[in-house]
Amino acid sequence: MGETNESRLERARHEVSPRKLQKQMAIASAACTVFGREGYARASVDALAAAAGVSTRTLYNHFPGGKAQLFQTVVTWTSSEVRDAQLARLHAVVHPERPPHPDDLERDLVSLARAFHGLMADYANHFALVRHIHAEADHVPPEVLKAWHEAGPEPVGRALTEAMTRLEDAGLLHLHGDAAVAAGHFTALISHRIIQATHYGVLPLPEPETDRLLRAGVSAFLRAYRAP
Repeated sequence: MGETNESRLERARHEVSPRKLQKQMAIASAACTVFGREGYARASVDALAAAAGVSTRTLYNHFPGGKAQLFQTVVTWTSSEVRDAQLARLHAVVHPERPPHPDDLERDLVSLARAFHGLMADYANHFALVRHIHAEADHVPPEVLKAWHEAGPEPVGRALTEAMTRLEDAGLLHLHGDAAVAAGHFTALISHRIIQATHYGVLPLPEPETDRLLRAGVSAFLRAYRAP
């Protein structure tokens, strides 16, 4: 069996020199813009190389797996940035050592919803990639989808599940025996309608409408999960 893009990328991380790493990041940065605009299937290696100001030969020298490896690098890199920002915002609101007071729970969850929503504007290039990943899932290599989930959605989902469990332990929520499902419901209720309406932030809603939808999502979540 041949070497996968994932194993090639991991091997390259251990072999790359600082100068080569700088070149790879420059190529990946340019590729992020191209992939965000064109998507995975439509972006050609020629266009990716041209955007980075390198030849296709140079691109393959740095990314032997070609477009798939480059896309995986970009998705993993941007997902890691967004993941770290999400975790920081989560812990700022639902701190492991100081759960909200019952009277502040709705206010704090609205603050968390706003913080998560703000990521779409702060990391617009990443969410452009996510939009294309969802639209082209049948064309994106499985190893790229796996790398994306492992870099971003999975660790954030675990952290949010742990936060929900802490809120239940504090007597603020009743999760009906499945904290992961409750965490998924929270994410869906605060984001799904906005994602649909804005196409992952491409067409932003007026701020009052965004705030109304975020508050409505939190309110629906608490109607289902607030502790009696």
